[in-house]
Amino acid sequence: MTDSKFTDFVQIVKRLRKECPWDREQTNDSIKANTIEEAYEVVEAIDNKDSDELKKELGDLLLHVVFHTQIAEEDNHFNIDDVIDSIQEKLIRRHPHVFGDVKVSNSNEVKKNWEEIKLSEGRESVLDGVPKQLPALQRAHRLQEKAAKVGFDWEKKEDVWKKVIEEIEEMHEIENIKSIALDSSAIKELNIKLEKEVGDVFFAIVNYSRFLGINPEDALRLTNEKFIKRFNYVQQKVKETGKAINESTLEEMDKYWNESKKLKGFD
Repeated sequence: MTDSKFTDFVQIVKRLRKECPWDREQTNDSIKANTIEEAYEVVEAIDNKDSDELKKELGDLLLHVVFHTQIAEEDNHFNIDDVIDSIQEKLIRRHPHVFGDVKVSNSNEVKKNWEEIKLSEGRESVLDGVPKQLPALQRAHRLQEKAAKVGFDWEKKEDVWKKVIEEIEEMHEIENIKSIALDSSAIKELNIKLEKEVGDVFFAIVNYSRFLGINPEDALRLTNEKFIKRFNYVQQKVKETGKAINESTLEEMDKYWNESKKLKGFD
């Protein structure tokens, strides 16, 4: 991309802010949800391995970067040059093995150095910088990754699996106690404990998936899509019998579900 193309693009956004009533009304707050949506559409294009769609979605995301920046410039906070300077300085500062004389032998050392540099920049905790707005599963993964980079991690995968089993058993224990509780206040307290135990189970499974080299957010997203395909197949087959989905029996739906599992692209 030439500098002139990017400059032309920035000028288009500036003109939209001046001449389009809708664009003129927007603020950083009003479009932040759209920015998140665009990021997820980029991820969807990557998952679908659709290069043409990815090109378009990256363009949409770039629009949001420039749009947010233009709003900030109008409020005298910063401009697009400041944004570019900031990321360039960060990349150079955090890659001393590329732009300096620091030696590394593998990517793990790069990650460790990265976290150490961030701490030297004034962050109080290794865990700082993991957005609260991330999906909980992804946030758990990132928190664990960051802690692991400074040595706070399990030594063996087998120990992580034992922790998963331990957390599941603790969840079941609370569930069993709740099933025989009679007092409403006791049930309420047990519900709170059960919620925490379920969270511990998820956190432990995230940890185990990390040891397997699997991103849990990606894995669950793929499973969600698989469920949608298979359930839609079930709905279609039920519809072909002349029934509505809520008129079908579980036995019938299970039959179609098992059929879907054997179809190409449904695994």
